[in-house]
Amino acid sequence: MSYRRRASPLHAARAAAAGAYCLALGCAALLLSAPLTLGALTLAIVLAGVAAGVGREMRRAARFAVVLGVLVMVVNALVVRDGLTVILRLGSLPLVGHTDVTLEATAYGAVLGLRAVALVLGGALYTTAVDPDDVLRLFRRSSFRSALTAAISTRMLPVLIRDSRRLADAQRCRPGRPPSRVALMRAATAGVLDRALDTAAALEVRGYGAARRVPRTPRPYSRHDLAFGASAVGILALALGGRIGALAPFRAYPGLHAPMPAGAWALAAGLLGCALLPFAERRGIER
Repeated sequence: MSYRRRASPLHAARAAAAGAYCLALGCAALLLSAPLTLGALTLAIVLAGVAAGVGREMRRAARFAVVLGVLVMVVNALVVRDGLTVILRLGSLPLVGHTDVTLEATAYGAVLGLRAVALVLGGALYTTAVDPDDVLRLFRRSSFRSALTAAISTRMLPVLIRDSRRLADAQRCRPGRPPSRVALMRAATAGVLDRALDTAAALEVRGYGAARRVPRTPRPYSRHDLAFGASAVGILALALGGRIGALAPFRAYPGLHAPMPAGAWALAAGLLGCALLPFAERRGIER
């Protein structure tokens, strides 16, 4: 899973606006606890990925995220002893002891699992829709050499993956027992280190970091930059308002309390609308 330029409003926005948008989605997932609003936010992240043209990558990330979410729910249900409503008596289990699964622990585990799903999907959206080179350019004013080092490192990672696959394919053509993954990783890493030394020598010869840098002309903000920046602010405002104002109350212990008043439905609709409205503007996405 890596970044690739696509014709979408999120890809057309600069890294600062697109990164702030993805960060706002992640912060909202940490702030919200009610199943209704957290589910609406997860749905918004999925639809944002589809609108950005990275639905296939999001689907791959969702497979891992769902397994992780279920695991979090099961672990919380087995480990946490709080709650008044017992739904399953498992008796004495190894390493855990006497275990009674409660409805409250299961429900809260499901909320934690859904939050983990939202965070994983938000990270996948950031990885596939935000240009890493533009992100590094944001930090070059404070540390040009560090940004250059990080850029080269991120470029070397796909090389390591490709070399590992080629070595594995070559080894499968040889008779005998195939090598272990550790041996393949050791060989691929040695090749990447040699390439890194060659790249560093080439950069030193070309004078990177020694010459005085010419200041860049600031690029004006586009409509996509403003749209996703405003969306990030709106998502954070809605999440904070829902948390402080208790628009969607949720309490798991000691008894489950999860009402769905009109404020919770309004907050869920506002999160969906605020997250998806920037994708309505399709002009200028081909640049």
